[in-house]
Amino acid sequence: MTRDMTIGSPARHLITYALPVLLGSWLQLAYNAVDSIIAGQFIGQDALAAEGVAGPVMNLVILAISGLCVGAGVAMGEAFGAGDLSRFRRTLGGTLLLGLIIALPVTLLGILLTPLLLRLLQVPEDIFDIAVLYLRVTFLGAPFTFLYNALAAGLKSAGDSRTPLRFLAFSSILNAVLDLIFLGLLHFGILCSAITTVAAEAASALLAVFYMKRRTAELMPAPGDLSPDRALLRRVIGYGAPAALQQATQPIGKVLIQGQIDALGVSAIAAFNAVTRVDDFACVPEQGIGAALSAYLAQNRGANKEDRLRPGFCSAILMECAYWLLIGSVAFFLGKPIVALFVRGQDAPGVVPLGAEYLSYMAFFYLLPGLTNAVQGFFRGMGKLYTTVLATAVQITVRTVSVYALVPRYGLIAVPFCCAAGWTLMLLIEIPYYFHFIRKRAKSLEQT
Repeated sequence: MTRDMTIGSPARHLITYALPVLLGSWLQLAYNAVDSIIAGQFIGQDALAAEGVAGPVMNLVILAISGLCVGAGVAMGEAFGAGDLSRFRRTLGGTLLLGLIIALPVTLLGILLTPLLLRLLQVPEDIFDIAVLYLRVTFLGAPFTFLYNALAAGLKSAGDSRTPLRFLAFSSILNAVLDLIFLGLLHFGILCSAITTVAAEAASALLAVFYMKRRTAELMPAPGDLSPDRALLRRVIGYGAPAALQQATQPIGKVLIQGQIDALGVSAIAAFNAVTRVDDFACVPEQGIGAALSAYLAQNRGANKEDRLRPGFCSAILMECAYWLLIGSVAFFLGKPIVALFVRGQDAPGVVPLGAEYLSYMAFFYLLPGLTNAVQGFFRGMGKLYTTVLATAVQITVRTVSVYALVPRYGLIAVPFCCAAGWTLMLLIEIPYYFHFIRKRAKSLEQT
């Protein structure tokens, strides 16, 4: 069901919109975590480590794809807020066409270059072959990932964040069931884990297509809307390219960081894979709150309702802080049992203490990405996407340089402090610019 966020309480709109996004983020992460938990429990530490080194590479592709869709969602939100459904459909159609042009070559290149990428990451020889196999198969899911994210962005920009949640719920359950059957009961190897992940991605994409054609036909592009509209494509690329670059910047840094973790050995790799899943549960929903703010601001900006912008931003900040209290408490008090989920009993002594100590520090630092995501959501919703790219690039650069300086000496436990340094500098850049932007915009509106 679409939602007009240009009327009514800003806080209520954000909460109503963000809760399904937050739950959807958890489900999407759960379907990744299930792979790792089942692989670690039924296949062993080597499989968990192999998925760990493959993860940042695949996330680079997935987040670049989702970044393009986030940017396109801003353009679609403006069209929906202005009541121009024809422009909405043509924007979504252009996004789908652009994605097809990008996703297929990326999939092919990813499959061909997988061994080279893993060599550059210094993946240990004892897990190299299974990591190559796992990553090559998961690359096949990239086109499905784009199709789902593009259609979900269309629904979310129209205020409907609940329907994409249902698709993710179905695909997450499907992934878990298939993993339990083929890995837990039939004891198949890591290849099957990758295949079930791709199957779940395909299911969510096909569900989105069928739903939009049957239930929201007014939003679904017709064949004529799939032809390239240069003006709209420039707008999609103008918003989508910096968003994709921003989203890709994070995993590029994580790929480089993974290279340092790989040098610490299989136990450290396995521990890092486990705690990275927890990091995702903390940070990706925070990004979801930022996405809710972006959709809200885009609709209200499209409708020229300037007085509703700041209350929405303040509500998003409060929501980020409330979520940090929840996830920070979970990470601090339940770190050991959470990490233990990812490993078999005989592997636990080398993995669990490392992971639990890591989470005890990150529990306090998770507030920082919450604040950065609220500010990022503001700038995306206002169409200032290059600001978010610059701040993200600075953040991941500081984090990566710190990791290269500190991890060889202090080990895995240095990583939380490197993350905190990056997020802090990001806020020191964005917050002053936020107040500068607000003052400049107010003067511009007064003159008009």
